[in-house]
Amino acid sequence: MGKSIAQAVIGAGYGDEGKGHLVDALAAGAIGQPVVVRSNGGAQAGHTVTLPDGRRHVFHHVGSGALAGASTHLSRFFVHHPMLLDAERAAVAALGGCADITADPRGLVTTPWDMLINQAVERSRDGGRHGSCGLGFGETIERSLSPAFALTVADLAGPALRGRLQAIRVDWVKWRLTILGVTSLSANEARVLDDEGVLEVFLEDCRRFAGTVGQSSDAGLAARGPVIFEGAQGLLLDQAIGVFPHVTRSQTGLVNMVAIAREAGLEGIEALYVTRAYATRHGAGPLPGAVEALDEFDVVDPTNVPNAWQGKIRYAPLDLDRLEGAIAADRALCDPGSVAIRASLAVTCLDQARGHARLVDSGATVWRAPEALARAVSARLSLALKAESWGPDRNGVRLREPAVTLAA
Repeated sequence: MGKSIAQAVIGAGYGDEGKGHLVDALAAGAIGQPVVVRSNGGAQAGHTVTLPDGRRHVFHHVGSGALAGASTHLSRFFVHHPMLLDAERAAVAALGGCADITADPRGLVTTPWDMLINQAVERSRDGGRHGSCGLGFGETIERSLSPAFALTVADLAGPALRGRLQAIRVDWVKWRLTILGVTSLSANEARVLDDEGVLEVFLEDCRRFAGTVGQSSDAGLAARGPVIFEGAQGLLLDQAIGVFPHVTRSQTGLVNMVAIAREAGLEGIEALYVTRAYATRHGAGPLPGAVEALDEFDVVDPTNVPNAWQGKIRYAPLDLDRLEGAIAADRALCDPGSVAIRASLAVTCLDQARGHARLVDSGATVWRAPEALARAVSARLSLALKAESWGPDRNGVRLREPAVTLAA
């Protein structure tokens, strides 16, 4: 594949489809050093890559191709988290991965006070939670709609950084909590707001970020090597596709990727829509067809453990109508213009099937053997089957070639 044609990995469900696993496999098979481009989301994403020797890493900032030697580019649509990046770069380097990162200077930046607001308001909702990882992603976007309080990668090395952070901490937080109706803070939330030391530590985080992450426009991507777009979350959490309010403030599919490709002068995108062999949802919001247990699968998922913000992961048989609808909606949202789009399908977690597994098609339950399940989904969606995953690491990924042209 030439440099002018990018590959893209897009989750077709509610997230946790195996996107990191597929990005790692694509990066390992690339000719030359690829660059993985994070096209949406932020550090709240958790993309797991397991190496053939069993070592694993959950990627948040760094692209999931890093353990296969890929560099990372954080696009203008990515939300950066200086508090968390340094530790992840060190962890990736310790595994022998590539920790070279660039970021478009227009990308937004999360502060400790965005996390504070996020956690305080989600806690106040109690049983009516919208769904959150507690890392301030949505609040960062909300704050950045007010120019006086916006913070970008370009600001992190500037002389006005301290003043901008003070304004966010003193003025923005008070106004925002009032608007949201939050009248009390936990002891830890109050400490984050009042402690001058939090500001000083975050200033140092920002300085380290500016010193280790090179600023580079999205426009320069075509000159860097094979491009692999890595989407975050899934289409059913897209702000224009999912069920409000249980969505992410992000466009999780082709829209951002095409905008970046157009700016970079890329000619086309090979879009790989990814689903598990069953459906999952980790966080608040509906999961139609949810069951207590998927008896036909031995689910192995050490990443999505129960936590205070997302609760327990839930499971359901894979609904082909819902899957088809999500992909169709993504295609309808995207105006590719001069960027040619070719799409195909990947199905993961096939090795977890004990025997025949359920699919839901037009409301009816059908059963398919594991070796036939991915082909059945491919045929039903009229999408070429490009990848099947039969194991936790890249050696379990079976890649095939042809993709179906959707738009040009």
